Amino acid sequence: MDPRIKLRIEYLRANLKYLNDAELEEYNRLTGQRLVRQDRNSQQNHTPYQNTTRDNYYAQSQRHDGQSYDQYNNQATDGLNSQQSFKQPKKPKTKKKRKKVSLFKKIRRLLLLLIILMIGFFIYGYHHGKSKKPEGLKTEKFSGQKAASGATNILILGTDQRDFQNTGDARSDSIMVMQINSKDHKIKLVSFMRDTLVYQPGVSQYGADTKINVAYNIGEQDHNQGAEYMREVLKKNFNIDIQYYALVNFNSFATVIDSLYPFGVKIDAQFSTIDQQKVDSVKVPDDLNWTPQKQDPVQVIKTGVQKMDGRTLLNYARFRKDDEGDFGRTKRQQQVMKAIMSGVKNPLTLFTGSSALGTIRGVTSTDVSNLFMLTHAPRILFDASKGIESYTVPENGDWTDQMDQYGGAGLLIDFDKYNAKLKDLLG
Repeated sequence: MDPRIKLRIEYLRANLKYLNDAELEEYNRLTGQRLVRQDRNSQQNHTPYQNTTRDNYYAQSQRHDGQSYDQYNNQATDGLNSQQSFKQPKKPKTKKKRKKVSLFKKIRRLLLLLIILMIGFFIYGYHHGKSKKPEGLKTEKFSGQKAASGATNILILGTDQRDFQNTGDARSDSIMVMQINSKDHKIKLVSFMRDTLVYQPGVSQYGADTKINVAYNIGEQDHNQGAEYMREVLKKNFNIDIQYYALVNFNSFATVIDSLYPFGVKIDAQFSTIDQQKVDSVKVPDDLNWTPQKQDPVQVIKTGVQKMDGRTLLNYARFRKDDEGDFGRTKRQQQVMKAIMSGVKNPLTLFTGSSALGTIRGVTSTDVSNLFMLTHAPRILFDASKGIESYTVPENGDWTDQMDQYGGAGLLIDFDKYNAKLKDLLG
């Protein structure tokens, strides 16, 4: 061994307890030992260094195997040449402990996943329903106006058009304005009796002298502008701003109902007296089965709570041969709309609702956009589940019988009175 190295080792050994970290590392390198500085909090033997290889203290006067401190140091010095090539073993890597995920985070992740799946399912169902769009269905020109209140008013026209007819042959038996997105979070439905006499620009000669349902037919004959002309008539007579429209004929109504409610719509069927006599069942026209060869098909509908498919619900809503006449039909139409929309409280509609919305968009002539349907549907369904506020113009019996300009029986109303009521209801 180089004498200088030997002298250096002896110097370091003599001053072990005073060595700093660098000098201790040098001593270990020259002697091949693994002395480390002992933790100050565990100095039971007052020894500054610990040999981690042999698990003992070299600062003590006696090792655990009986060797003295000097004997051990002599052996270490004599064997220095052979120990210089000794490499310190690598310390084993400590495994990083995985952080435990809290129960709250697990629940949050699960809810997020469910929401994503529900949105995906909803969009898929919507586009699947849209695929049922019939050939030739077009969106009409409609110059809709946003209501000053910020709510959205939609004109809903139920026509008596059949598959073998064109729109110019159809009449609007159901005329409704539905308000959504109102400040009070209520859905409101205003129905106009089809025989109500109104002023129609370009048509009327003596003021309010034309039945309101004629407006759709006249507009359709003018390059398919039935919905637009009806919008103008309602604005002129009742000062209602309407933003969107939707045309529903016999087949599209039944298709939508059967899509949304494959097990039927629960409804309490009620009829007024017929010839002043109470009835427990009524023969109603079976409109979907009407053909030029078979013009008088009928269906028997009993009174009371029952479930109706789309065909039966359509026939029930259109019946007007009891003693309440057209007012009774308008009342049943509102009842049907409420039953349809309140049914969203049923959990099953979670799986049929998106497809039904797509079907509505697919089989209905409307200018309501896909984006509007998808983004507003949840709120509309939630508001509808709380009930629908309905109103009929005119109220039962609140009219004067008068002939229209063509000699037909019509209903003359007080426009100032109903304008005030509709402003209070719709804003």
